[in-house]
Amino acid sequence: MTKAEFCGLTLKDIDLEKRTINVNHQLQYVGNKGKYIEKTKTEAGTRVLPMSDEVYAAFKRVVQNRKKPKVEEMIDGYTGFLFLDRRGKPMMPYQWEKRFQHTVEKYNKIYRVQLPKITPHVCRHTFCTNAAKRGISVETLKYLMGHTDISVTSNVYTHLKLEDAQR
Repeated sequence: MTKAEFCGLTLKDIDLEKRTINVNHQLQYVGNKGKYIEKTKTEAGTRVLPMSDEVYAAFKRVVQNRKKPKVEEMIDGYTGFLFLDRRGKPMMPYQWEKRFQHTVEKYNKIYRVQLPKITPHVCRHTFCTNAAKRGISVETLKYLMGHTDISVTSNVYTHLKLEDAQR
């Protein structure tokens, strides 16, 4: 999912019983407009994602450990945002990007083997590539990624090499 879709997730979007994530909106921020919710970029972006065991465990922890803010901020009718900043406000996509950057920098100060620049968008590409390597069909990946055009999935997000084809 995109960082705007991720930041827009609310408690209502996570169904731990069915192990699904409902993606139908994204949280945006523009200086002169402020915070707002908009639909996913395309109709294909509106989707229900299944949770793997690892994703289920992670979201279960996030839901259980989410601190209830003093005041639940409402943005365009949406409340209960899953990811909050230190002040208890919904985390904006640019803040999520900064958190990633800070984590990589912190890691690189401690360990000799350095991590490259990692962003949420790089993780999106990595997910798609690794799923393709595991044999998930391009059609399924197109759905999971929320793409309208299968060529975007196969030509832009999937980075396979000759060695991958030889396996």
